[in-house]
Amino acid sequence: MKIAVLGTRGFPGVQGGVETHCENLYTRLAKMGFDVTVFTRCPYTGPAVKEYKGVKLVPLPCPRNKYLETLIYTFNGIFAVKRIKPDVLHIHAIGPSIFVPLARLLGLKVVMTHHGPDYDREKWGKLAKLVLKLGEWAGVRFANQVIAISRPVADLIKLKFGRTAHIIPNGVVIPGLDEKPGSPVQQGKLLVGASCVFPGKYLLAVGRFVPEKGFSDLMDAWSQARKTQDWKLVIAGDADHEGKYSLGLKEKAKADPSIVLTGFITGETLKEIYCNVGLFVLPSYHEGLSIVLLEAMSYGLSCVASDIPANREMPLDNDRYFTPGDVNALTLLINRFIGTPISGAEKVRQIAALRAKFDWDTVAADTSDIYRGVLRG
Repeated sequence: MKIAVLGTRGFPGVQGGVETHCENLYTRLAKMGFDVTVFTRCPYTGPAVKEYKGVKLVPLPCPRNKYLETLIYTFNGIFAVKRIKPDVLHIHAIGPSIFVPLARLLGLKVVMTHHGPDYDREKWGKLAKLVLKLGEWAGVRFANQVIAISRPVADLIKLKFGRTAHIIPNGVVIPGLDEKPGSPVQQGKLLVGASCVFPGKYLLAVGRFVPEKGFSDLMDAWSQARKTQDWKLVIAGDADHEGKYSLGLKEKAKADPSIVLTGFITGETLKEIYCNVGLFVLPSYHEGLSIVLLEAMSYGLSCVASDIPANREMPLDNDRYFTPGDVNALTLLINRFIGTPISGAEKVRQIAALRAKFDWDTVAADTSDIYRGVLRG
C-alpha cells in the first residue's frame, strides 16, 4: 500500500512532537512493507536527505516563517502528493488540515491525525487562531478517517463536531539496559552542552521555547527552590522561530549560573542526559500527548507534571501534578522530590504501564488498520 504524508517538518533530528511521532510511526510502517513517502520542509531537513530507514523523504521548499510556512508547504504538498498517486494521504495536525477539502476534491483518500488544539497556544494571534480552528473543522469534517492522539483530544472532537475519532496515542521506545549509553562522567561530572553537572543532581525539562511549555514558570520555581549549590536546572530545546519569549528565556538563564540551556539535542546525546536526571519536570499549559514525558518515564525517572488533561493520561501518581502556572505549587513539588529517585518497584510498575499503553509497534499496527479501512471504502 502506498502512503503519502504531509504535516511534519521532517526527520530525523528535527525538533517537535509531530516530528518524533512521524519518525517512529513511518519507519515501522515501512518495515511492515508499506511504501511510505513523507513530504518534509526544506528549511528543516535540507534537500539532500532522500531516504531514512525505508521511508522516502521529499523536501518541499517553503519559507521558514511561523505564519506562512505551513500554508505554503501544505498547499504545494497536496499537488505533489497527487502526482505520486498514493492509496492514502495522511495529514498531521490541524494547521495543515485546512487543505483536507482540496485533497478530497482532487480524489485523494485522507486520514487526519489531530495532535491537539494548537489554537490554544499563546504564540498565535487572533487571525492565526482562526485559521487553525478552520483547519480543525476542515480536517474533522472532510477526512475519510480521523485519529486523535489522546482521549482528551478525542473528547474535544466529539464535543465540537459530533464525530468519533480513533484514539491512537503517541508511543515510546522503552530503553533496555543494554541500550543505555555509558554515562560520559569525568572527574565525577557530566558534560551537558558547554557546562558540567553532577550526575543525579540536575532537573531536566525538554521542549520548544514557546510560552505554553511553561519554562519561564519553571525558572521562577527553580529560583525559589531549596537546593544545594551543586544542583542545576537543565533545559534541552530551542525556538523554531526566535522571538520575544525565547530571547527572554535565554536572558533569564544568563542571569542564573545554575540554569543550563543545551539547545536542541536528540539521539545519543539526549539519552545520556536522561540517564542521569535527578528530577524531570513538564510544566506545560497545553499538550496533545507529551512524547518527552513518555520518554522521561521510560527511563524510570522521577517526574512531576502540570495538571492538564493530556498529562493525566500518564501513569503518574496524583501527588506529582501541579496546577499549570502555579509557581509556588511547582516549587513545593521540586522541594519534595528533588534528589529522591523512585524505588525499583515503582520504576518497574511505571515502565510496565508505559509498555502496555504506549507501544510504537501497536501504534503502527493500529494505524495500518485505519489505512486498510479507508482503502476498502
